[in-house]
Amino acid sequence: MSGREQSDVIVVGAGAAGLAAAAALAGAGKSVTVLERKPYVGGRACSYEHPALHEIVDSQHVLLGCCTNLIELCEQSGSADKIRWYDKQTFLEPGGRSSTISASGLPAPFHFAPSFLSMSMLGWKDKLGMARGLIEFFRGYPAEDNESIEQWLKRTRQTELSIRHFWNPILMATLNDRVAHCSTRYAGKVFHELFIKSSTGGRLGIPTVPLSEFYMAAARLIESCGGTLQLRASVEAITQEQNGRWRVNVADTSYIADSIILALPFEQTQKLLPAVRLNEQYAGIALNTRDELELKMARQVHSPFTSILLWFDREISDLDHAWLLDTTIEWFFHKSRIRKYAPEKGSYVELVIAGSRTQLSMTRDEILTGALNELQSFFPEVKRAKLIKSGVLKEARATFSVVPGLDRFRPAQTTKWPGFYLAGDWTATEWPSTMEGAVRSGRLAAGAVMGDQRRFVAAETPASGLMRWPGVR
Repeated sequence: MSGREQSDVIVVGAGAAGLAAAAALAGAGKSVTVLERKPYVGGRACSYEHPALHEIVDSQHVLLGCCTNLIELCEQSGSADKIRWYDKQTFLEPGGRSSTISASGLPAPFHFAPSFLSMSMLGWKDKLGMARGLIEFFRGYPAEDNESIEQWLKRTRQTELSIRHFWNPILMATLNDRVAHCSTRYAGKVFHELFIKSSTGGRLGIPTVPLSEFYMAAARLIESCGGTLQLRASVEAITQEQNGRWRVNVADTSYIADSIILALPFEQTQKLLPAVRLNEQYAGIALNTRDELELKMARQVHSPFTSILLWFDREISDLDHAWLLDTTIEWFFHKSRIRKYAPEKGSYVELVIAGSRTQLSMTRDEILTGALNELQSFFPEVKRAKLIKSGVLKEARATFSVVPGLDRFRPAQTTKWPGFYLAGDWTATEWPSTMEGAVRSGRLAAGAVMGDQRRFVAAETPASGLMRWPGVR
């Protein structure tokens, strides 16, 4: 080794989890080194220049008003002004008929009631069933995760139309998987936080800049507190020395620290675990702990995500975003409007297909042809506009599925190896696979390093309106 760098904590991974952990620790006075194998930050929520398109591309990620830890990190790092917030959401049916959801002046939990009552995409029978279902989440969400949302939809007698036009779109967007694969515990959390608990939890926030640029603000915050970020730093080995400190080998440099946080997706953590070597004092627990962690990670399941990127010569809609119903595409994002591109740059659109297992085996042309045909049924201007260029991004490992029974296989951030911690949305956060879950995991890991696990965790969105009354929740 040609160099040895020393710090209090090494964080492996500069995604949302790693950046959140490092920012918390650096802000608390710890010396922190962040190692990231890619040439940019953001992890799965990253952006990069596409070699064929010559455009900075990313897959769309959003925030919600209930994402208190992510919002706080953005405020601390100075990227909060790079979020555009929306209080109204539009649902489009083929042919162009639209319904909107927006909070009224009524107190929670009735703030969305006028919007629900006026939805043309649903009939009265559908709306009554929805009300019956939402009442189940007034007091929160289930403590156990043994029921699928598919079973819950049947148990609460939801109509086929309400499933197609409300329950399924919301769940696909937030949990990125089919109802048969999602636990009612996490679906319940989504509906409680977004539609019941407060009038602000369901606000939609969309970054107005490419994602790596968005998260680079957190990296600069770390550096302003004395931390170090090393890009293109691929970890080769992790060793606990005889004095209990951890050594991480990267190319011709070794990094030494009292503690290490692996802030990686579960499949990358799984690959790296065999490269962890403990000293003689803890060798006896090394094998059992590694086996236990590998067993838990083996129970994690990926859910894919496909983005279709389209550049037209003119605007095809005056909407910034919309839910697209009764189609393969779940969500439409007008990124040129969201990011306020000059009109002469045309119309840049991203279409999202969540839980896109079928698309993994399809060709680019098959996906693109189908998406354009479906898009025309919502926006007639597509037929008149010229498609300048296009791209398809398939993320086979976009998220993990919150399948029923998964909770007992989500590991804590603290391990049995002294000074060795885990972070990532897949760890035990009480949240599904979201950027908020990732940031929470990083902050929980940082708190564990400091001896107080919840030290850096922001309070959840407070209840408002009638939901503040004793006995309501």
